[in-house]
Amino acid sequence: MHRPVKPEHVRQLAITAQRLAGTPPLPTKEAILDLVRAITCLQLDPTSAVARNQFLILWSRLGSYPRELLDQLLWQDRSLFEYWAHVASIVLTEDFPIFAERMANPLRGDSGWHQGSRDWMKANEGLRRYILEELQARGPLTSKDFEDKSTTTWWSSGWTNNRTVSRMLDFMWAHGDILVARRQGQTRYWDLAERCLPEWTPRHVLSRREVVRQGAIRAIQALGISREKHIRWHFVRGRYEDLTSVLEELVAEGVLISIRIDGASKQWSGNWYLHRDDVSLLEGIEKGDFEPRTTLLSPFDNLICDRAYTELAFDFYFRIEIYVPKPKRQYGYFVMPILHGDQLIGRIDPLMNRKTGTLVINNVYAEPKARVNASTGRAVAASIADLAHFLEAERIDYAGQIPEGWKKSLRSG
Repeated sequence: MHRPVKPEHVRQLAITAQRLAGTPPLPTKEAILDLVRAITCLQLDPTSAVARNQFLILWSRLGSYPRELLDQLLWQDRSLFEYWAHVASIVLTEDFPIFAERMANPLRGDSGWHQGSRDWMKANEGLRRYILEELQARGPLTSKDFEDKSTTTWWSSGWTNNRTVSRMLDFMWAHGDILVARRQGQTRYWDLAERCLPEWTPRHVLSRREVVRQGAIRAIQALGISREKHIRWHFVRGRYEDLTSVLEELVAEGVLISIRIDGASKQWSGNWYLHRDDVSLLEGIEKGDFEPRTTLLSPFDNLICDRAYTELAFDFYFRIEIYVPKPKRQYGYFVMPILHGDQLIGRIDPLMNRKTGTLVINNVYAEPKARVNASTGRAVAASIADLAHFLEAERIDYAGQIPEGWKKSLRSG
């Protein structure tokens, strides 16, 4: 028996689960930890056209907050650390056993790349031992502090080619030998893992299947309602072995509830799942308890990192154009979608000019179905103004096009 749910309630539950609805909590360290528990991780990305992704993910949910709180949680409290979730991310130290299972065999796989990487690591065991000895004696250290004592240079057709020491550090990080002890800008300082984790770090061992169970549960709760193909894209991406069987097991145990999503014209395909602890939250939303909010999302935000899910649930086609040649971009370099209530109503193309203290809004775009009126314009303007405040911008410059019905609100905001 499948419980029926309407598409709008799927969206509203996802937005609520992602902490993008309701009144934002006071920005404290505990609020940040609670938020990461809810959404599972904060993706890391070097792009800084506006701000680093991890800071923007928190801003979208907390509003303006002291950035040093995240640094304190990472480098002082050690309640968070950097590792691989769906991609390189900031994750919870309390979740360490979930990631330790990957650390035990990070190069598991039968592909040519996996086999080649294992062979390369074996051939360069001397470089690995040298790095560990240097860190033991002198850590924390950056990649530039190590000599290249490799036997075989790392070869790749991509950007990692000839970056032998950096590649070894990345593999040792994946293996859990070393972790990022601190950062100075984007420069990582590496140290032995045991010196980067607090004494209270949980060390119990999880089986591979238990990791899949916990990963699936966390992904579903972060999305509200999900199906298998979307679960695979979240949290412990690439590690959902035998997921179909695990989901069937969780349904049989009553942990997950099977859902049927009935659209206006057709039923959404696939088996969808809801965690039993979120039934009351869904029932409240179905009664009208959804509390809409307007904010801007990083292009790497957890809500929209699965493009197929974004297009299905929000009818919003979104692709990152950072690596697209400028003349071929449709919207811009670092485009931020506009979340308004339970809809993605448009996007902005911003750039933070730190030399002049100006948040430049190159263009603002509205979706065809968006309400391009003064009320919506004021909500969008308020979100842009709050982003400027968070970035400590002294002014906002609307340099390009703005939808006609939003012009007055944005230019006067």
